[in-house]
Amino acid sequence: MRTEQLLRMLEGVHTLRSVMSILGVSRRKAVYCIHRLRKKGYVKTARARDNTRIYSISFENRLGGTSYEELLNKISPVKLATGSIHRIYGKTPSPEEIMVYAIKSRSLRTILSALALFRQIIDWDALYRLAKANHCERQIGALYDLARTAMRTRRMSGRFRTRALPKEEYAFRYAIPGLKSGDFGRIEHRWKVYLPFNKKDLEAYA
Repeated sequence: MRTEQLLRMLEGVHTLRSVMSILGVSRRKAVYCIHRLRKKGYVKTARARDNTRIYSISFENRLGGTSYEELLNKISPVKLATGSIHRIYGKTPSPEEIMVYAIKSRSLRTILSALALFRQIIDWDALYRLAKANHCERQIGALYDLARTAMRTRRMSGRFRTRALPKEEYAFRYAIPGLKSGDFGRIEHRWKVYLPFNKKDLEAYA
C-alpha cells in the first residue's frame, strides 16, 4: 500500500488496536504501517492514563507547529484528541493563553484537561487582562477553586481574586451552557458561575 493511501485511511487519532481494525492486519503489520508514517513525519505519539499509546496521524504533523490540545496533553492527565485541529506556528502560547482558549472552546473535556494549567500559571495580571477581554474572569476563578479541591496549584494572586469576584447584582453564568454541578454549589455561588463537573469527574487529578 502506498504511503499516501495509508495516510488517507488512518488520518485521525488511533490506538494500535484501531489501526489493526481499520487495515485488517496483524499487530506486527500495524506497527510497521505506523512506523512508515512516522518516518515521513505524519505521526505524533502520546500516552493515555493507562499507558496505552495514542497516535495522532495527520498531514499537518509534517508541517510542524503545535496545537492547544497537544500542549495540554503534555501537562494534563486528561488527554485530548489531536486529529483535525487548528495548528499554531511560531510563538508557543502561554499557560494563560491556553486557559482562555480552553474556556472559550465550551468543550467539557478540554476545560477538564485545562485544570492542570493552574499548576503552571504565574502571571495572574496577564491572565486577568486576557480573561477580561474574553468575558471569562469569573469562570477562571470558579475553575481555580474547583481545581484546588483535587490537586495542589500555584497560588492565585489576591489582585486577580478581588477584581474577578462578582458583585451582588451580577447574574449567574455557565461555563458550559445548561450544565450545573451537584457537588460544588458553594464555589458556584461564590463566583456566580455554574460548573459542569462533579467530584467523580476530577478523579484523574487524584
